[in-house]
Amino acid sequence: MTQAAEQAAEGRTRGRAVSLVLAGLVALVAVLWVGMSALRPGGPSPDGPEAGFAQDMSVHHAQAVRMSFLVYDATEDERVRTLAYDIINTQSQQIGMMTAWLDAWDAPKVNPGRSMQWMRGHGGHGTGTGGAKSMPGMATDEQLARLEKAEGRDAEVLYLRLMIAHHRGGVSMARAVLPLTDDDQVERLATTMVNGQRSEIELMTAMLRERGATT
Repeated sequence: MTQAAEQAAEGRTRGRAVSLVLAGLVALVAVLWVGMSALRPGGPSPDGPEAGFAQDMSVHHAQAVRMSFLVYDATEDERVRTLAYDIINTQSQQIGMMTAWLDAWDAPKVNPGRSMQWMRGHGGHGTGTGGAKSMPGMATDEQLARLEKAEGRDAEVLYLRLMIAHHRGGVSMARAVLPLTDDDQVERLATTMVNGQRSEIELMTAMLRERGATT
């Protein structure tokens, strides 16, 4: 086996290991939040904006996690890999939290209607035809296919560009739910998402400049 092949195999092994660890983390967070939510009286409606937000943001986060796994294995740049790992870790935990909320609210994990309808009138994304493609900032199938094939600097630049757009979409979704809810846990998580993803957008923009690229 050549050195390049050995390195590729090692990268795939690391990626699988990280995936297994984070899958367990999501499950653990979901269990903990189900227990905590069970102690809270009442809660949002299973068809309210909070449930729609949790359903759609979970799908949105899942794509960010997928893209981060792809670039983690496609580059040896430690700063990019650290960023990707942080996004995987943070957004996987948040998926676990939102999954637990949906369980506590007796709401389905997947939006049974058209995606983004809860966001109608907030940023213009609530009138789409439904599905993940109607969510702001989502990468297309073609873009994901390009990221799967890219390596090194090409993968880094493409990932940073896609993730900046993805984060901007996530920020718009998180900001949109704030005036629609009075649930303190939803407000806290949405605010955390806005602040955290704005900070990462600034970081990724600077990383693009370092590579002689722009958004």
